[in-house]
Amino acid sequence: MKTDKNSRTVAVCGVTGTQGNAVARELLNNGYYVRGLTRRTENERARELSALGAQILKCDLNATEDVTRALDGAWGAFGVFTPMEGGTAREEEQAKRFAAAAKAAGLRQYVYSSVASADRKTGIPYFESKARVERSLKDLGLKSYTVLRPAFFMENFRSPWLWPALEKGRLTIALKPGTKLQMVAAEDIAKYALLAFEKNTGLDRTAIDFAGDEMTMPEAAEVLGEALGRKILYAELPIEEVRAASPEMATMYEWFNSVGLNVDIPGVAGKYGIKALTLKQWAHKVKWPVAAH
Repeated sequence: MKTDKNSRTVAVCGVTGTQGNAVARELLNNGYYVRGLTRRTENERARELSALGAQILKCDLNATEDVTRALDGAWGAFGVFTPMEGGTAREEEQAKRFAAAAKAAGLRQYVYSSVASADRKTGIPYFESKARVERSLKDLGLKSYTVLRPAFFMENFRSPWLWPALEKGRLTIALKPGTKLQMVAAEDIAKYALLAFEKNTGLDRTAIDFAGDEMTMPEAAEVLGEALGRKILYAELPIEEVRAASPEMATMYEWFNSVGLNVDIPGVAGKYGIKALTLKQWAHKVKWPVAAH
């Protein structure tokens, strides 16, 4: 257990979100002092973290003064940003603002959550924005930083995006039946984040692409059906339906179908000593919505 609060306080972005919440819990479980940053301090997840010992701090990532205050006196920080609310331009601004504040605060370690294959010139807008943030970190002069590049989240299967159809026995996503998708559980993102804080000097300026499983969507439908105790059929969602709702998402699925992620899953697990969950393990472990039972 860490005992020096000043030297082991980590500010964690988005603690009411998938990644931030998982990272905050992993750090708390390993003796770190967590400063949880969120705009929604009364959110149930925020209250749960507070009960576990985290300090919950209201923070608007668009406000420099909020970010500066949030990082003051911290030892490290975990930065995760999303284009879902304000688009990729705002996400990029938030990420660069946060990194600059981390530099100004003199943090000993900054962990930035990017996306798998961000460095491969995918043409996917939110992959490219994260790539630009990664490049900006190189010249910022941080004392130490590590970039995490997780694959597709397994948690997406139980999100409002995919769960409604799954509940009715269908997995619908714009991937061809033969396309293999690499994926990872949020708890494993948290394990890599913990590693980055524990081994900060050894992982300085390191970028880690990682995943826990790889399979086609018909295979995923079978695994999810077994966990849910029902028959799940896969139906490919027409790419034009996705494009009508989100051109950026359509670009991502087209890239997955034509190129795809390229994580060396066993190689990365062996190198970093983290054996990530398979989809089957995750599906049997995760808490599904009540309607699933």
